Amino acid sequence: MEACAATLDARAYWTLRPGVGSIAEVSLRPPGPGEALVRTLHTGISRGSETLVHRGAVPPEIAEAMRAPFQIGDLPGPVVYGYLSVGVVEQGPAEWVGRRVFALVPHQDRYVVPVTALAPVPDAVPSPRAVLAGTVETALNAVWDAGPRWGDRVAVVGAGMVGACVAALLRDFPLQQLTLVDHDPERADLAAALGVSLVGPDELGDDLDLVVHCSATEDGLRAGLAALGVEGTLVEVSWYGAQDVRVPLGGAFHSRRLSIRGSQVGSVAPARRARRSTADRLRLALEELADPVYDTLLTGRCAFEDLPQTIVAMARGEITGLCHVVDYP
Repeated sequence: MEACAATLDARAYWTLRPGVGSIAEVSLRPPGPGEALVRTLHTGISRGSETLVHRGAVPPEIAEAMRAPFQIGDLPGPVVYGYLSVGVVEQGPAEWVGRRVFALVPHQDRYVVPVTALAPVPDAVPSPRAVLAGTVETALNAVWDAGPRWGDRVAVVGAGMVGACVAALLRDFPLQQLTLVDHDPERADLAAALGVSLVGPDELGDDLDLVVHCSATEDGLRAGLAALGVEGTLVEVSWYGAQDVRVPLGGAFHSRRLSIRGSQVGSVAPARRARRSTADRLRLALEELADPVYDTLLTGRCAFEDLPQTIVAMARGEITGLCHVVDYP
C-alpha cells in the first residue's frame, strides 16, 4: 500500500502569498471507482485571472466566484490555481487508460479526478493546442448568446484569447462584416491569420448590428455601444470582478433602443440549454480546435519547472501575447 501511495506523489505550482510562487508536492490518493489518474502533458496560463491570483488582487468578496473547479487551498493563498490542462490517463476505467484528455485542473504534473470531469481530446487536435478548449468553450457560449443573423455587421471588441476565439468562430457565419477591434496594432498579425480586419476603437462607425465585448475595459464597452446602430445589441463577455464599471446609458442609448446582454460560461446559453449540456459544449470546442488557425493564439511556452519565474514576468508585463503553454516532462 505504501508503494502504491508513493507512486501517486505529484507536484504543483503554488501561489504562496502575493507575488511569490513555488513548485511543491501535493498528496494524491489512488483513484477510486469512476476516477482516473492523469499525467499532465501541457497546461495553459489564463493570463487575466492567474496574474490577479499571483498579485493577491482578488477581492475577498469574489474569491468564491473565482474558485477554480479543482483548486487546492483558498485565495489569496497558499493556493494551487488554474483550469486549462491536457494530459493522458494512466490509471482508471479500461476504456479511458491511454487517452488524451482535457480537464479544468490547475498546474500540476499529475492529478486524480472523476472521469466525468474529463473530455477526450480528438486525434486531430495536437496536445498543446488543446489547452485552448476552455477558452473556445467560453467563446462558443458567447456566440450562442449573441445569435448572429445572416448579413449582420459584427464587431468583436478586445483581441485577447476570448475575443480572438469569438472572431475565429464567427468567420464561418454569412456576415456582411466582421471586424476585430483592439487598441494594440500588434494584434494585426492575429487578425490577418483569422482572416478579419483589425481596427482601433475609434474606427468602428455607428451602424453595427451586433458587438461582442471581450476587452474587460470601460473604454472598450463604451466604444462597443457607440458603434451600434438602431436596436443593436452588445453581448458582454468580460468579467470585471469587483471593479465598478460606468455604462453610458445617456446619449443615443435610449433613442437607438440599444440592448446589453451578459454572457457567462458557467451555464449553457439559454438558446441551446434545452438541447446541449456543458459536456456537449466542451466536446464541440475540442472538435473546433482541429483547425490549425488556433495555433496563432499560442504565443509563448515554458517548462513546468520555470513556471514560477514565468508568472512573475507575466505579472510585470515582461511577457505579453495570448496563451502561454506550460510543458511537462
